[in-house]
Amino acid sequence: MDSIMREATLHYTISSYDVISPGAYVVCAVTGLRIRLEDLKYWNAERQEPYANPRAMLQRHLEFS
Repeated sequence: MDSIMREATLHYTISSYDVISPGAYVVCAVTGLRIRLEDLKYWNAERQEPYANPRAMLQRHLEFS
């Protein structure tokens, strides 16, 4: 499958991420929306989860609080 259409596998750190398996997007852990890698700004390194926006990140934080 062409990596342009494939979901990427990433390893998230506090300030960046490493690409484990190339792809064009990841899926938000809260909304299920596809997030292009160039648009990815929010994630949780401890839970290894990407988020589409700050609202989704806050929602997930509150679920675990």
